[in-house]
Amino acid sequence: MKRVIALCLLCILCISFSVHAEDSMIPELSIYRMPVPESPAMAYLQSMGVGWNLGNTFDAFRDQGLTDELSLEGYWCGVKTTEAVFQSLKAEGFQTVRIPVSWHNHVSGEDFTISPAWLDRVQTVVDWALQCDLHVILNTHHDVDYAYYYPSSDYLDGSLHYMESIWSQLAERFQDYDDRLIFESMNEPRLKDTDHEWYFDPKDAACLDAAACINALNQRFVDTVRKSGGNNSDRYLMVPAYDAAPENACQDSFVLPSDTADNRLIVSVHAYTPYTFALDAGGTDTFSHTFISQAQQIPLFMNKLYRRYIQNNIPVVIGEFGARNKNGNLTSRVDFAAYYAACASARNMPCLWWDNHAFHGNGELFGMLDRKTATFVYPQIAEAMLTYGGYDKLSPAP
Repeated sequence: MKRVIALCLLCILCISFSVHAEDSMIPELSIYRMPVPESPAMAYLQSMGVGWNLGNTFDAFRDQGLTDELSLEGYWCGVKTTEAVFQSLKAEGFQTVRIPVSWHNHVSGEDFTISPAWLDRVQTVVDWALQCDLHVILNTHHDVDYAYYYPSSDYLDGSLHYMESIWSQLAERFQDYDDRLIFESMNEPRLKDTDHEWYFDPKDAACLDAAACINALNQRFVDTVRKSGGNNSDRYLMVPAYDAAPENACQDSFVLPSDTADNRLIVSVHAYTPYTFALDAGGTDTFSHTFISQAQQIPLFMNKLYRRYIQNNIPVVIGEFGARNKNGNLTSRVDFAAYYAACASARNMPCLWWDNHAFHGNGELFGMLDRKTATFVYPQIAEAMLTYGGYDKLSPAP
């Protein structure tokens, strides 16, 4: 009975499946786009297509006493970024790049003045991406800490000060940039180093307090950027809920900031779904879009976001997704990438692959693009995403 119900659910979603010719790894998916409001915000999401993360790069932070702050760019990923990376992404067909940045190792003084050398380097890389006509998402990444921002009332005053200090500097530096540049307030804000770090309990007082603090931090971010003027007055801004988890973005405890700009806020979510395949080291290394118990998890969480936000003309971007390499399971990862991108695109939600430039070893192997050569190690994954990535890639339901 459960299998019948699941099959019916997928039929309601207008999804059917077949397979390409034997010489291709890309599955043939008949996934139809769902209706979305006609608006500048929905059109903007369509222009973002699918994207890629410059992960483990500017988000690296000093935990072993490096003396040269600029060396942090290659500390985790083993290579510094070149313009050729963005040229390759654009040539392949990607339309959006997320550039995660941890700022706390590069600030000084009570007002957290950002190091000019670090900010200049980040700006150089942002410029390279924009020169390739890519959308760029710039954020604060691993700055979740008691000394910087931490979503608890005990640390809220200091957190608000940090948020305003960092974003006032970034807003000033980038205020003349056009709307292809998006600011994202925080990355996965959470009660770090607690039992609730990755588990939000809507009945727990500490979690509810954290949610309220995240709302306040997001509001301070929006207010700080808007008052800086220039193109920041109506720039698209991304804001997450607790952990940036989709289910937490659908909690009543998450409230979008008030905004002086009209319909320029984007809900930021991350979803490595299904977890047992995509992220869990001890989970399965097999995925198939025809395996209902796996496949249904993806449209189910996306439908919640679609109904709460997209149908109400509120943009959503899935800023991180991916599936780690497990025992060379490329076929499953390609199937997953195609299906995930198609489901997200059907609901007009751009999705961005998390690439941490990790290809070997026992860690989280999400690498897709070799930055040393600016070539794709797994072009099949890129092809799978790009085949179905973008609202205009899919047909309306018959």
